Amino acid sequence: MTQSHPTSGATPDPNCPVSLDLLGEVYRADEYDLPEILARIPPLTRAKLAAYLYGKSHMHQLGLTVARACERDDLVRAAGEIGAVIHGQAHLKPARPAPSEPSARPGAAKPGAPRKISLGGSSAKGRSFDD
Repeated sequence: MTQSHPTSGATPDPNCPVSLDLLGEVYRADEYDLPEILARIPPLTRAKLAAYLYGKSHMHQLGLTVARACERDDLVRAAGEIGAVIHGQAHLKPARPAPSEPSARPGAAKPGAPRKISLGGSSAKGRSFDD
């Protein structure tokens, strides 16, 4: 005996500022199509969408991406002070990894020692092009 379950579409979140179809379109868009999709969304609604996505742990990065397409004032209007935080985080440059200590790497030059320049490649290993 098989049981049948009623099927229904996804229930929209009442806090989401856009339709479920548009949310899906934003979620599935690649980096080339997303700017065009976001440009069709009114600025304040786009800012509300950025704040909505930012608040969802699994869509946090997408929220920051949407926020990059928003003006700071719109984000503040849409989400208050957290809008300013979202704007700031969306426009941070990626952190560069901290340089490791030269002595911590095997074969690294000692501080103050002249640096050897290599053109790379397997045949260049061990060859230096100093002076």
